[in-house]
Amino acid sequence: MTAPAPPDLPVIVLAAGQSKRMRGADKLLELVDGMPLLRRQANMACDVTQGPVLVALPPRPHPRYQCLDALGVNRIPVEEAAEGMNASIRTAIAALPDNAPAAMLLLGDLPELTEDDLRQVMAAVDLDSDVLIWRGATQAGKAGHPIVFSARLFDALKTISGDSGGRSVVKAAGNNVRLVPLTGHRARMDLDTPEEWAAWRARQTG
Repeated sequence: MTAPAPPDLPVIVLAAGQSKRMRGADKLLELVDGMPLLRRQANMACDVTQGPVLVALPPRPHPRYQCLDALGVNRIPVEEAAEGMNASIRTAIAALPDNAPAAMLLLGDLPELTEDDLRQVMAAVDLDSDVLIWRGATQAGKAGHPIVFSARLFDALKTISGDSGGRSVVKAAGNNVRLVPLTGHRARMDLDTPEEWAAWRARQTG
């Protein structure tokens, strides 16, 4: 009998990036489903777990804090956010409850991911297996997000640096990574420029 992910598995939303390619706009505050994208992602995270939801954010003050008002999330300032995504990962991992057996990492900028996608990745988690990472993938099998890391990797995640998104930890896990195919390309579909956002919105209404 397998040991599925507990219902209180923590979820970390990575949202401390600088949106450099948006030329002054903030991609995480773009409206998706009638709300800022970051709030949408945080809502989904809250809906799929009974445990803590941690949102890694740039240092205060920043408008992303306000878009999370009235949500039951822990807003985690990443003082070294300018370094890159790994600063967010190690800061958020360090803020997890001591007894967390695993944690899901969810990128803040994937506008097509759904609540069902998050649940599908969580449902794949087997804490009694040798698997260390459960990772959402495209329908064609390309690795993407969200990612669940076993607590056995937390110490390694607390030491990463740069902007690799934890790739060194994933690589070191070798064959102990399970991909969970999700519909279409949404496990990897991010929008980084105003032109990409415009094209995506045109597809939604076309």
